[in-house]
Amino acid sequence: MATELAVRFLTVGAFAENSYVVGCPASGRAVLIDPGGEVPALLEVARELGLEIDAIWLTHAHLDHVLGLREAAAATGAPIWLHPEDRMLYDAAPQQGEAFGFPVEPLPEVDESFASGQRLQLGEHTVEVLFVPGHSPGHVAFWFPEAQTVVAGDVLFAGSIGRTDLPGGSYETLMRSIRQVIVPLGDDVRIFPGHGPPTEVGIERTSNPFLLGR
Repeated sequence: MATELAVRFLTVGAFAENSYVVGCPASGRAVLIDPGGEVPALLEVARELGLEIDAIWLTHAHLDHVLGLREAAAATGAPIWLHPEDRMLYDAAPQQGEAFGFPVEPLPEVDESFASGQRLQLGEHTVEVLFVPGHSPGHVAFWFPEAQTVVAGDVLFAGSIGRTDLPGGSYETLMRSIRQVIVPLGDDVRIFPGHGPPTEVGIERTSNPFLLGR
């Protein structure tokens, strides 16, 4: 019998971004994924589940996914992980903030770098880092095969896809990431996106307008 994977999210901030606590209840280990705000509430979710935050994982470095990062790092002491191809966006967080009218301080130093295909361990769960650029140059998703779950960031949404009109975005690259990396995971795989409700690969494969006839 597969070990349970706890996946909880809060929709936070002006961008309605989904910030995640993902953990292994059997071991009590957890990560924060894309802490965009409401950090005390996220940490309370972890406490209620009996989970301790070991790391902060970023799917990418757009402003709405990092607005709570400084607070989260200070509160947990957990290392920050990011794919190096998004480092330019990460370092430009104050400029991103100016563009959207948010004052943003420089972000804390990144501690660890993701690599495509990298395998990590979260308690009793194996996690594979999926490189899925297009929405941003270094976008990654986190694939939990035992739980048939992917935390996908801003790659694929219920009925839509991530925008590609921001610096470093590419529609062709994003569609290739979806078709060649996400869809082959299987129709029953649950998708937990960076915005909007959870969905499944099969639902999007057969009904998402961006995946039909293209």
